[in-house]
Formats: sequence, structure tokens, C-alpha cells
Amino acid sequence: MRTLQGDSVSLRALEPDDLEFVLDIENDENLWELSNTQAPYSRYLIKQYLENSHRDIYEVKQLRLVIVNQSYTTIGLIDLFDFDFKNKRAGVGVLIKDAKNRRKGYASEALELLINYSFIHLDLHQLYCNIFEDNKESLQLFINQGFEKIGLKKDWNYNNGVFKSEYSLQLIRK
Repeated sequence: MRTLQGDSVSLRALEPDDLEFVLDIENDENLWELSNTQAPYSRYLIKQYLENSHRDIYEVKQLRLVIVNQSYTTIGLIDLFDFDFKNKRAGVGVLIKDAKNRRKGYASEALELLINYSFIHLDLHQLYCNIFEDNKESLQLFINQGFEKIGLKKDWNYNNGVFKSEYSLQLIRK
């Protein structure tokens, strides 16, 4: 897969040039809560990660793609994780890095591209995600793409002295 093309965004594989972008995201303390990160990543570790990002989803059980806009500017990341070929499912996460690029439909289009790729090319039966109860924008993003809330995990994550509840959502292929 070289690129997945939409009207406003494309999804492409990670490249060595993405080092600073990925490093900024992984070391942004405001985002650690989303990924359960506890400590910063070194440039060396991110470089190693990028060098191995070409490995097959069937081997590493994850796929991270870069979201670029029409002017080929990198604006975010979208992930398949916990890829389970036997049970034909995977988790999904999406992040648009800068607030100025949010609420423009980029995440929605990227998610739609990834859903189609997952169901058509990977032959998955379902996708799922976990979203904090208070993250209304992300909840709406996934619901608009057909995901359904299937449960609320009360006090599921602990961060900065506070427990937060988390919704589980899933999309089953029709």
C-alpha cells in the first residue's frame, strides 16, 4: 500500500522524514493520557520505530499511517492496533495534531478511508475503539462513521489524580 486517497486527505506509510512529527506527538504530555504514555520517548527510539514501520501488519499487529492534506502537509496519524487476524478485528485510533486542523473533516475522511481499507483489503469483520466519556468530539466522529457504543467502563483510566470513564465502541462490517 503506497497511499489511500480521499478528497481532502490521503493516508500514507510512515517515512524517515516523519521523525520530528512523530516525536512531537509522542512527547506531547497533553496527549499522553490518550495513549497511556508515562514517560517521554527518545529520538533514538522513534527513529528505530520508523525504521521498522515497514513491517507487515500480520507480524507486528499494528499499522500506523500518516494523514496528509491536499497540499501534502502532515496533519495527523491514524492507527490500527491489536490486529487480530484470527478473529478479524482491530482497534482504531486517530489524531489530528494541531487544533487549527481540527473540525475540518480531515479525521472523518481519514477514518472512512481506514475503515474501507480494513474491511476490503484486510478482510476484517469489526473495528473497535475506546474513547473517554468526556471526549464528545471523538465520540461524535466515530458514531458518525457507524460505530456504536457498546459499554461504559467506569473509572477505567487514572491520570493526574483523576479517574476517567471510557466508552467502548465497535463497528461490525455489514
